[in-house]
Amino acid sequence: MPTKENQLYELWRQHATEDPDLVRELAEIEGDSDAVKERFYRDLEFGTGGLRGVLGVGTARMNIYTVRRATQGLADYVRGSFDEPSVAISYDSRIKSDTFAKAAASVLAANGIKVWIYSELMPTPMLSYAVRALHCSAGIMVTASHNPAKYNGYKVYGDDGCQITLDVANTVIGKINAVDIFNDVKTVDFEQAVSDGMIQYIGQDVTEHYYEKVLEQGIHTKLCPESGLKIVYTPLNGTGNKPVREILKRIGISEVTVVPEQENPDGNFTTCPYPNPEIREALEYGLRLCDEVQPDLLLATDPDCDRVGIAVPDGNGGYALFSGNEVGAMLLQYICEQRTALGTMPKNPIAVKTIVTTDLAKQICEEYGVELLNMLTGFKFIGEQIGLLEQKGEENRYIFGFEESYGYLAGTYVRDKDAVVASMLIVEMAAYYRTKGISMMQARENLYAKYGVFRHSLESFSFEGISGMHKMQEIMQSLRTDAPRSIGGLEVIESADYLTGQFTDLRTGETRETGLPKSDVVSFFLPGHASVIVRPSGTEPKIKTYYTTTGKTMDEALALEEKLKADIRKIFA
Repeated sequence: MPTKENQLYELWRQHATEDPDLVRELAEIEGDSDAVKERFYRDLEFGTGGLRGVLGVGTARMNIYTVRRATQGLADYVRGSFDEPSVAISYDSRIKSDTFAKAAASVLAANGIKVWIYSELMPTPMLSYAVRALHCSAGIMVTASHNPAKYNGYKVYGDDGCQITLDVANTVIGKINAVDIFNDVKTVDFEQAVSDGMIQYIGQDVTEHYYEKVLEQGIHTKLCPESGLKIVYTPLNGTGNKPVREILKRIGISEVTVVPEQENPDGNFTTCPYPNPEIREALEYGLRLCDEVQPDLLLATDPDCDRVGIAVPDGNGGYALFSGNEVGAMLLQYICEQRTALGTMPKNPIAVKTIVTTDLAKQICEEYGVELLNMLTGFKFIGEQIGLLEQKGEENRYIFGFEESYGYLAGTYVRDKDAVVASMLIVEMAAYYRTKGISMMQARENLYAKYGVFRHSLESFSFEGISGMHKMQEIMQSLRTDAPRSIGGLEVIESADYLTGQFTDLRTGETRETGLPKSDVVSFFLPGHASVIVRPSGTEPKIKTYYTTTGKTMDEALALEEKLKADIRKIFA
């Protein structure tokens, strides 16, 4: 009797005939039971924000058929929730991103939904802006962010320009599950829908208004033209090339050298197999160029330009990479200090971070009288807080939000992290400090001298395939039922299980509510602001572990981190 996977394989041989790449792949895996199983053992999961997976044929892969099915489910939700529905679409430089964007547009148009689509690749934050500016019911961003080239994805946004809420995601998932991938999807010819006016290209006016909103977030941009700041910039073959360079030009930064090998769109990411500005390997070409150009700052944005990483001269002839926690804390302190000095700080200001992001933010906020909100991992929870403030007419209270994974947002014009505005503010901050005779290295040292040395690191453990998924579930269950009482020689004082929504004092046994939505995350809190936080990735077959250690010196914090890592690795082994 043929297996379920083999039955699906035969069905796809009959129906999946439009994309020659998929036809070729189906032929190549014929008779290979393992290859067939990997591609058809499940449906590609529409998670809390959308799809993400390896490109290729099958129900478990990213292809035009899984994209169309998801879009049909989204169309069914939108039509049932809005009187005159419309959806904005953008896409990045990844393999088939433009194809998937047009496939999604064609499904929406076939369902009577007006589509606004960018005429060229554009960053994620500009999709968020378009949803709001064009008063759309939803948005789609075709991207796999900073994943390797074999991945692509599809993020869904609500009418507020924020990634959809858990409730909406669950509703959309229900609609998708009711759709047969070949029989229930409506679609029309893309160019015909453009001619009919159901699909319309987003105008330059929307892009211009976005730039204006970004520029409004500047504090000391007038110092930039005279600062003499030199920049090396890499868009990592993604969407940041035009918008980031345009913004830097508008604030008067004229000496910008772009890494030539990574300037133009290239979904193969041949010079950076993992195009993530969090890791040094992705910045190697930029760092080499820094050795020639000797800039004051290296900027690197990821393919969909919602994250930015930096490197600065280390004072010894090389360049030091700053972490997302460090850049976020520096930007928060800069914004608080300068807006307070200029008298532009709003009444009862609010900053927002995620639970895995540095507690250094807490001390900065306490000094400047800023309320700090802690949210679950994922920038949509930060965007959601801006929306709640907006409902009360208090969105101006929001001054800054950030997460340790290199995502930052000043302003409320978009509801996702924005590497365009972050790049501008980082450059402005560097220019401001330069006018005071302070290097970025010195500015970081000043921050630690004032608030204490905080060391943060992220370790990812990969679990590929079907067996890997089961292993991840076992580990998370074990951390709940057989939780460690000490890590790295330090007593676990308190734990948090965000799936049950409870903090537990391990000394007294007392519990209290987290006050956050349920999420598969566990945290272990140790003396002296140290902690270990563990969560499965929502987009990759990985468990991510976040370490925080403190000390009088960085060496002290590093030594403690190694002890914590050694114990966690034993658990994961």
